[in-house]
Amino acid sequence: MKRKDALRAALGARSLDRETPPAELPAGNPAETPAAAPDTTPEAPRPLVRSGAVGAMGRSLGRIASAAAEARAMVASGDRVVELETALVDGSFVKDRLSVDPEDHAAFVALIRERGQQVPILVRPHPTEAGRYQVAYGHRRLRAAIELGRPVRAVVKTLSDEDLVVAQGQENSARADLSYIERALFAIALEDRGFDRATVMAALAVEKTQLSRLLGIGRAVPADIVAAIGPAPKAGRPRWTALVEALAREGAGDVIARVLATPDFSDLSSDDRFARLFSALTAPAPRPAPVPAVWTTLGGRPVVRIDRGRQGTQLTVDDSLEPDFAAYLIQSLPQLYAAFAESKTRDETD
Repeated sequence: MKRKDALRAALGARSLDRETPPAELPAGNPAETPAAAPDTTPEAPRPLVRSGAVGAMGRSLGRIASAAAEARAMVASGDRVVELETALVDGSFVKDRLSVDPEDHAAFVALIRERGQQVPILVRPHPTEAGRYQVAYGHRRLRAAIELGRPVRAVVKTLSDEDLVVAQGQENSARADLSYIERALFAIALEDRGFDRATVMAALAVEKTQLSRLLGIGRAVPADIVAAIGPAPKAGRPRWTALVEALAREGAGDVIARVLATPDFSDLSSDDRFARLFSALTAPAPRPAPVPAVWTTLGGRPVVRIDRGRQGTQLTVDDSLEPDFAAYLIQSLPQLYAAFAESKTRDETD
């Protein structure tokens, strides 16, 4: 089978060799369950929601709806859906998410509890541990099954490492499920594991230039900053590019340390953490406060402090050093101003 056909088969597409029976499951598999008939009930329209628990439920409904075609394709292509004990299933060897939104996860688990797992996950026999499996995609469904104490419904395929990461990446890309920085870190993880650029581009469904930008930005942001910010789903390439430029400014390290140390930083949403750090890094540098001058007497006593600011100049007389000098200055103001005006007129006529 050609490589492109192997990748299509890994992603659940109908094989060109349509008469070939499915491969037998490895010994020790739980008994397979008959594949359910496709649900022909029209999908309910996705509710218009904004945030909070209702918003999380809406997002989960949308993801389940978008996965319905995937389940129908698996059934139509003859893939068998089996039930696996979750204790036998390991995650992918490449991490693709920074964190899981608690509200989204709770809403997703609630839907699985109410409706059951309608979309199977894709796994392969574990390459090094007999009797175990490794997820290509469906980590959220696996976590929900674990939390609910249920077996997870899965399609088992023999996949190479390349096939697995392509399937994993393309599922996330198709559903726009990963943020920009998560896609960048996924690309870096694949490259660091030795996958060639063609495989990485296929996994992320990007072109060569787009991949170069992902890798460049992902490697330019320190890991501790990414961990502190999180996925920041609303921050796309332009904002991450601007953040990279801001990180190179003089004094950026002190600004980062100050922002990350604020008591409420970790309580903010990921997008708000990004916005706060970015605003602090790009804010105009404060002008240093002018250093006050001091007028001293011939004896070296600092009698008058001179503070110059945008609003004017302030003279402060130390009465403890020269108790009567302030009163003398006030009385002498008319004569001093007259001398100043005369000097100014003379300068203008010269």
